[in-house]
Amino acid sequence: MSDFPKNAEEARADRDVTREELTETLDALGKKMDVKARVNDNLDAKVDQASAKISDKVSEPAADKFRQGTEIVRANPLPIFAGVLALLVTIRLILRKRSSS
Repeated sequence: MSDFPKNAEEARADRDVTREELTETLDALGKKMDVKARVNDNLDAKVDQASAKISDKVSEPAADKFRQGTEIVRANPLPIFAGVLALLVTIRLILRKRSSS
């Protein structure tokens, strides 16, 4: 910790340095606490990895279709998620009904 400033100019310089450090700290904390952005970044990385693997395994037209599908899901994740959830619930109900008969 630095000594107490001797004059007003040193106090102003110290204040400016402290403000800059606080701004950097708050920016770093804001990035760490932005869970939605971190999840989206992680999801994007995983989708990109999957796209690369699929591109290696399938023909180019099929890989293009997969890339188009991933872009649609990235643009509208909620309707896709709701559709998948509804499908899973329907399958679960069908399996439960069959097992009770």
